[in-house]
This record gives sequence, C-alpha cells and structure tokens, in this order.
Amino acid sequence: MTSRPHADEPRRRLVVVGSGMAATRLVEELVARRAPARMDVTVLGDEEVAPYNRILLSAVLEGSHRTEALTLRSPEWYAAHGVDLRLGARVLGIDRQRKDVMLVDGTLVEYDVLVLATGSIPSLPPIRGLVRMNGSLHEAVHAFRSLADCERLVSALPYSRRAVVVGGGLLGLQVARALGARGIATEVVEGADHLLHQQLSAPAARILARDLKRLGVAVYTGARAVRLVDGPNGTALRLDNGYALDTDLVVLTAGGRPSTALARGAGLEVRRGIVVDDRLASVTDPSVHALGDCAETVAADGRGRTTGFVPPAWEQAGILAGVLCDEDVTYDGSRIVARLRATDLDVAVLGDAAAEVAAGGEVVEVANPVSGSHRRLVVRDGRIVAATLVGDLSRVGLITQHFDRRTVLGSHEPGRLLMPERTGGDTDRAVGAAGPLPDDTEVCACAGVTAGRIRACSSLEQVRDTTRATTGCGGCASTVRQLLSSRPALATKGS
Repeated sequence: MTSRPHADEPRRRLVVVGSGMAATRLVEELVARRAPARMDVTVLGDEEVAPYNRILLSAVLEGSHRTEALTLRSPEWYAAHGVDLRLGARVLGIDRQRKDVMLVDGTLVEYDVLVLATGSIPSLPPIRGLVRMNGSLHEAVHAFRSLADCERLVSALPYSRRAVVVGGGLLGLQVARALGARGIATEVVEGADHLLHQQLSAPAARILARDLKRLGVAVYTGARAVRLVDGPNGTALRLDNGYALDTDLVVLTAGGRPSTALARGAGLEVRRGIVVDDRLASVTDPSVHALGDCAETVAADGRGRTTGFVPPAWEQAGILAGVLCDEDVTYDGSRIVARLRATDLDVAVLGDAAAEVAAGGEVVEVANPVSGSHRRLVVRDGRIVAATLVGDLSRVGLITQHFDRRTVLGSHEPGRLLMPERTGGDTDRAVGAAGPLPDDTEVCACAGVTAGRIRACSSLEQVRDTTRATTGCGGCASTVRQLLSSRPALATKGS
C-alpha cells in the first residue's frame, strides 16, 4: 500500500521542455491521471503560440484548414487544469547538478523531474546559393517546420507561379500536394532512387509518383539539387543530372534531425537522439526523460531507433505519464504507424518493412498498377509485422488491428486481407454494404481509437477532447464524421 504524502511534504516539480505534439499529449495523459493535483507541472514552449498540430500545417498551406483549427490545447485549458504553460520561453541550458533550467532571459526554473520534448530541427541541404553572404536565406527559400514557416510561405503564394520541393519524404509530398492544390506548378526533387524510399518498395513508389503526376506534380528521383542561381529569367535550381528548374519558391523538406543540443550541453548520452531506457529515462540521469522525435530508444540488438511519427510519440507520452505517476509500465518501441496526409494521395505504413524482411519475414503482395494500388504485408510466425498500402486503404483499419494485437493469422488470411473491398467503399468507411465497422476496429491510428469509442461520443468536439482522434495526421476525420452521423438517435423519455 502506498503511503500518503504529508501535508507539508514538498510537491514534486516536473518541467517539460517543449510544447509540441508529444509534450501536449504527455500533459493530457498527466491531467487524465490527476497528476497536477500532486505535482507542479511547468511546460516551456519556445514559440509564442499555443501548442498546435504540426502535421496539419500542410492543410493550412493547402487552404483547407484555418490556422486556429490547429490548436491542440489553449492556454486557458492548461490554466484550468493547474498546469503552468509558458510560451516564448526558450531554454538556454540545463544544470543537472543544481537541477534547474535557464531561459534565454536569465530566468531559472527548478525541477525535480525534467522531460525533454524538444522535437527535431530541419537540416540545411548542401546546396550552394541557399544562404546569402550575410548569413540569411535566399528570399525564395523556405523551411517548413513551424507555423511561422507556414505563414511565411502562404504569404508568398500570391506572387509565385512555380515551386520546387526538395525532399520526397512524407512531409515533402504533403507540401507538394498542397502547393499543387493552390495552383502552383510544383516539382519534387528526391536524391534517392524513388519516393518514400525508407517506407515503400520501388513498385509502390512508382504508383505514387504516377498519382502525383496525375495531380500536376512532377517528380525527379535519383537527382540532387546542387546550386540555386539567380539569372535574367529569374531563380533556377540546378540538379546534378544537368537539369535546371526555374522556380519562384524552393521549399526545404529534405530531412531533419533530433534536437539534442540541450541534452549534449547537459552531458547526457546522445547518439542520433537522446538515449533513453525502457522507462524513457536518460541512461545518464534517471531524473531526466525524453520522448518524441528527440528520443532514441535502444533495441535488444543494440540498434538505436528514433521516430518522426505521431503514433509512437503519443504511445511514448502515455507510457511516460504512467512512469511519472509511479505505474509499472515500460516502453518496447513497437508502434510504428504513419499516414500520408494529402488530398487524393493515400499511403499507410506500419512497422519497418525492410528490417522485418531482413529478419526473415515473408512478403505477401498484391499490386494493380492500372487502378493505382499496391498493398504489401510482411508476415513472420503468422503475424503481420509490417505493411505498406498505396492507393487503396479500404482494409487499413483491420490490418492495423492485427498488427497491433499481433494476431496469429491462418495461411490464407494475409492474402485475403490484401484483396480490395467488393463494395469499393471509402477508406475505413463507417457504414457500407458489408455493414457498420465493428466497435473494436481501430479508426484513428495516431491515438489508437476504436469505432466503439467514437460512437460513444455525442459530437466531434467530444471526440477530439476525450480521445484525441482527428488531432494527429487527420486521416481519420471523414470516418469519424460518418460514425457520428450514423449513431442511433437517443430514445426520448416516455417513448
């Protein structure tokens, strides 16, 4: 039995550095456990705006979402739940001996437990001409990491006709599709031999490239941008294959790396990210934790793993909240789920397909280039350990469910899972000729929310507030609305 703290016993001071999606989820999990009633929670965010959904920045760029719709939690919400949110509070350094952090304005914030949720920072590719002699970026060049970046790019659109996106990863494709939807002639440059090379096989990537071309976005793979030049006809981006792409905008989405400068300065062990154990505590100092993009977990074989996706970051947040509230929980780094959030482009990735194939996994694959679909499972010991789906996501909910639950499948089941729905319904449809989605079917991969939990809510606002569905990649929004609209009307009294 846990003893109650004495009334005069000092409250633990928890300081969270960062106010992004992982940090916000951590605070939500702590609030759900009523932790602010037992400890002082302070969140230090270096941006001046309330925490927001970075995944949906491309939707703001596209024009389908307003900026205010991205807010995850308002400052009033933090105050109402006893959490001290400080915006515009950039941390200069950490003193682990004194157990405090110093802000750039000289303010010291003391802690008993420190959580680093510092995210990632963009990498500047080695392209000559990106940076002016005075150290500033060329006026045509835009990063795309923050709300300020997005707003700057949106403000440049009325004066632009052409854009080049450097980087063919998930973020790059989202940005390219958003610019194309705005009527900007857009080209994507990717140094690898195909798009999403870390997630997709070459045949699946070819289908994706064809879909982009159909939507008006040109793709150059196996080519690297080497120089940005100004000429009499405007700005051009030169590639190493001899091509020169005339452009008004250059958007950099080619890679990012964990933000670890604070951790390095504090003497914590850092490889690619901040090295943490299965309780997400630094292997150097157990009073310091890390989660999200900046954290690096280490597998049993010694390989480190960092993640840039929402679902694993949110899973980490739930585990870490349990750790901070003295629950007996550990993190095994199992949930890797990613969705491409872009209009008319459908891609879902579960697990690490390349690693699982190398470990002996068997590939089950169904492709139809004519219809633009490619579906691939990696199965080991009868369980789905990885999957990539392009163009047809009608079975993604069921496949994700089997992936998460490690269901042992029969020999014919993987093949049947890859066959398209006969009704040709909408992705993860709520109701169709085959009937409604079962309550235990996962609808929101980011937050792990089932159809039954959605049906238990009375409004979209309640869904967002109590389950956080639709607040990650946004890919489940249409299904959530269908589930809510199909809820049976409540019987009136006396009927």
